[in-house]
Amino acid sequence: PRALDKPAAAGRFDAGGFRIDPPMPADRIVPVSGNERLIGEIEQRLDSNGIRILDIEAVWLMPHTDVAALRPALELGARLGAKYLLVVGNDPDWARQRDNFASLCELAQEVGLGIALELMSYVELRTLSQARQLLDQVRRPNAGLLIDALHFYRSGAHPRDLAGIDPGLFPYIHLCDASAAAPDAAGLRAEGRGGRFYPGEGELPLGEFLRAFPDDIPLAIEAPCAQYAGLSPLERGRICGAAARALVSGIRGPSSRPHR
Repeated sequence: PRALDKPAAAGRFDAGGFRIDPPMPADRIVPVSGNERLIGEIEQRLDSNGIRILDIEAVWLMPHTDVAALRPALELGARLGAKYLLVVGNDPDWARQRDNFASLCELAQEVGLGIALELMSYVELRTLSQARQLLDQVRRPNAGLLIDALHFYRSGAHPRDLAGIDPGLFPYIHLCDASAAAPDAAGLRAEGRGGRFYPGEGELPLGEFLRAFPDDIPLAIEAPCAQYAGLSPLERGRICGAAARALVSGIRGPSSRPHR
């Protein structure tokens, strides 16, 4: 978390994402909740670079999810100025997932966070229709739909599928690039977590994708890329920011810029 500010500033981003809750029980992250010294350092560094926190990541709704236990993480996200909590559905029991999602929306609203529900190609909630069904059943005012370019295309969706959806439902979008050919089902997770490309460096039809959203929607770059894994976070931030800006300006004009 202490390395967030400088790469974001190097890439000329306005904000960054902040991982507070490990997506899977086996995932290891730096523990932040309850560590006042570390929290104070993070706040100071964000202030010094003018970087904001767009979202906190990531709550995966699983069979074992205890929504009430997530309160400290959500309160910390709100304290750091985050606007959204990123949520993924990975529970095969639809009713339990729906009820946990409703409870999580209520908890997030209590602390002042919006919910960004992301469909992902290798979890239970993997399609646009599933995500819309969950949002329709829960109907919470702070719940929105996060579309990630890679997962969107890997799920078999097309930008025309977004027509007719209220643009206000999209808090921001995830932008990245990838090969045109999808891996097999077993390879989707590895691709999502390390096999992406920076925007404009792959083969996804990103122009068509971006034009499906309002011009002023915040763009968050989520592009873990093996090609640049050996570079420093600062250098990766700089290259990623430049690539994203070049792509977006070529599609929307030079005044456009990525936000995260």
